Amino acid sequence: MKPVVGLAFCGSFCTFRKTVDALKLLTERFDVVPIFSFASYETDTRFGKAEDFRAEVEEICGRTVLHTLAEVEPFGPKKQLDLLIVAPCTGNTLGKLANGIADTPATFACKAHLRNARPVLLAISTNDGLTASAENIGRLLNRKHYYFVPFGQDSPQGKPYSLVADFSLLPLAAESALLGQQLQPILR
Repeated sequence: MKPVVGLAFCGSFCTFRKTVDALKLLTERFDVVPIFSFASYETDTRFGKAEDFRAEVEEICGRTVLHTLAEVEPFGPKKQLDLLIVAPCTGNTLGKLANGIADTPATFACKAHLRNARPVLLAISTNDGLTASAENIGRLLNRKHYYFVPFGQDSPQGKPYSLVADFSLLPLAAESALLGQQLQPILR
């Protein structure tokens, strides 16, 4: 039986395509439960319509997207997931996780899942990774049960403070997190 992995999408819309590509690889190794933040579930952007994106993710996973607080709450008491991945993980979500705020389906899923001391894997994508979000990244790097997909600057000249995960490493980082190990090197 495949391990059950939750994949929570947050609103870094420019990296949705990279996340979907990684999702296709994840479904080869894991049973994936898709979760959308409020913004991911309802926001149409220049990168595509929310409805089309949801349909594509549901087709790949063979499951309906979870998108409410009530739908993700059982992850804690029922211990439904072996691993929870947040990808893309925005600066906003990083800040909420670092400060214990659980007011979106993605952050509430993390809180519910962490109550069982199970791993959470973050694939960051934020334009302020080396400024406002740097402190939150540091705090989460220092917490038990949090792991990161290796990341680096995506455009040092054009966006010098922006950080993004190497989404091609998401499946390998997931396997490492399930073993309680941080995939190294973490900085790319």
